[in-house]
Amino acid sequence: MPIIISASLLAADFSRLGEEVGRAEASGADWLHFDVMDGTFVPNISFGEPVLAGIKDILTIPTDVHLMIREPVRYIGHYAALGAKIITIHYEAAADPIDTLKQIRSLGCLAGISIKPATPVEVIQPLLPFVDLILIMTVEPGFGGQSIITETFDKIRCARRLADACGKKIYIQVDGGINEKTARCAVQSGADVLVSGSFLFGAKDMAANIAKLKQA
Repeated sequence: MPIIISASLLAADFSRLGEEVGRAEASGADWLHFDVMDGTFVPNISFGEPVLAGIKDILTIPTDVHLMIREPVRYIGHYAALGAKIITIHYEAAADPIDTLKQIRSLGCLAGISIKPATPVEVIQPLLPFVDLILIMTVEPGFGGQSIITETFDKIRCARRLADACGKKIYIQVDGGINEKTARCAVQSGADVLVSGSFLFGAKDMAANIAKLKQA
């Protein structure tokens, strides 16, 4: 299966956001990764609905919304209404993950479940019938530009085994410290969706770097 590249908007130049979105699309990004942080679940505040509302009419690729917020069920309807195609919540942040995942799907979106580096992959096994995507955080969530935690490769392998045992298509996404070198290790471990921010938006030739990731 081809590797999907989700360009993380967190690393974009926000003084020219529309241009940056267009650059990612023209360079071959498959999805646009949209990190929503509340300053409570993670120690940072990023952006939210007004930003997505401002760019949704120029987007031609799916929006991959990652809700790093407590009680995400409160907001999934808002992001679905703004055109999100994938909505991912954190296992650690949802009071009732199964109900929240069901609601995401009922809104016509793919439902993702994410775990922090310290959370065992096995805790999400009961959720897999309601999941379309597993997001393994390969850094501590909250800030871009971090180096990958290499121990998370074992978690990627475990997630891939669990997903394959389900007998249905479940994407394995990785987010944090993804570049040409780490992408290869992530893909070899079982990832098929790579989230990358600094490596893409910080590049003079984004298309070349996206091509490198797709060849990982």
